[in-house]
Amino acid sequence: MLITMNRESKFVNKLLAHLTACVAFMLVSLHSVAASKDTTNAAILLYHHVSNDTPPSTSVSPDTFRSHMQYIAKNHTVVPLSDVVKAISENLPLPDNAVAITFDDGYANILHNAHPILSEYGFSYTIFINPNEIGVGPKQLSWEQVSTMHEDGVLFANHTLDHLHMLNNEFTDDEWLEKVWRNVEAAEQKIEEQLGVSLKYLAYPFGEFNLALASKLEEHGYVGFGQHSGAVGPTSNLFALPRFPAAGPYAKLDTLKTKLNSLAMPVTHTSMPEPRLKDNVLNAPITLTVSKGDVRLSQVNCFYAGSSINTEVNNQKISFSIEGELPVGRSRVNCTAPSESMAGRFYWYSVPFFLANSEGKYPD
Repeated sequence: MLITMNRESKFVNKLLAHLTACVAFMLVSLHSVAASKDTTNAAILLYHHVSNDTPPSTSVSPDTFRSHMQYIAKNHTVVPLSDVVKAISENLPLPDNAVAITFDDGYANILHNAHPILSEYGFSYTIFINPNEIGVGPKQLSWEQVSTMHEDGVLFANHTLDHLHMLNNEFTDDEWLEKVWRNVEAAEQKIEEQLGVSLKYLAYPFGEFNLALASKLEEHGYVGFGQHSGAVGPTSNLFALPRFPAAGPYAKLDTLKTKLNSLAMPVTHTSMPEPRLKDNVLNAPITLTVSKGDVRLSQVNCFYAGSSINTEVNNQKISFSIEGELPVGRSRVNCTAPSESMAGRFYWYSVPFFLANSEGKYPD
């Protein structure tokens, strides 16, 4: 009897040891799967006004803004913009479904209508301000309010001194670049004097930039943010990071969900890196080279002015062309393709165009 009990005891011990090892393996596997979801990918949202009494094209109502934040709280992880920049710069992972929230222009309704909602959810956010406008207009934040919000954890960054059209060119290229860069540096200095910090983040007013300006940012250690669409990731241009507009015609939650869940298309080369155009007609197709991986290029679609345009795929190259004349001002082509491994998620890449009028000016 004793021998039988010893044998049963040894069997039970072996079984327990085996089960313990299996559980440990499963925990490690689950940890690995969870860790694998962390990638260098984020959607950056762009707002201006949160109000019922401001221009519809750049506004979202407080109720709609709350619905955005409610959805984000349930389905995404909000991270500081500084974390997104650091992740791209150093190839570090971000939480799955990471989102950063930004505002342009420093309107007081951000404090009155958006800040309480964002504070309720504990969301970090960034406001790009024009220092020469702060405390001047009745709709602008005051420096006292900016300082209080900064102490409350809000990030403030550069949007130029006075929201100028940076591509308006009344001088030679060299003179123009020095003029606009003095504006950027003066704005950065004022922010640092008031708040004691200098992020060296610049949101281009109206989203307008060119290669010369982007190179100037790189030379002086700045990070640039545009107003064209797309998620950001390892291959994104740090001197022209895209942001998804989330107000006006883009405020509908149903369509915003797709953008919030988007992935940065890994474009490694474009045949047209210069977004500032000299002519209103594209004389040749634009080609994007995409690195191999999870992008289902067989189902890529490119859109211009709300309509699908002729798009061809050859190996890892996407080519598209636009028929007819481009409008004065700002326009763009958005290209999307499904993920192979993540059902319902799309890779997204935007090609912006900036075209001046006959006097070299850009419309508001």
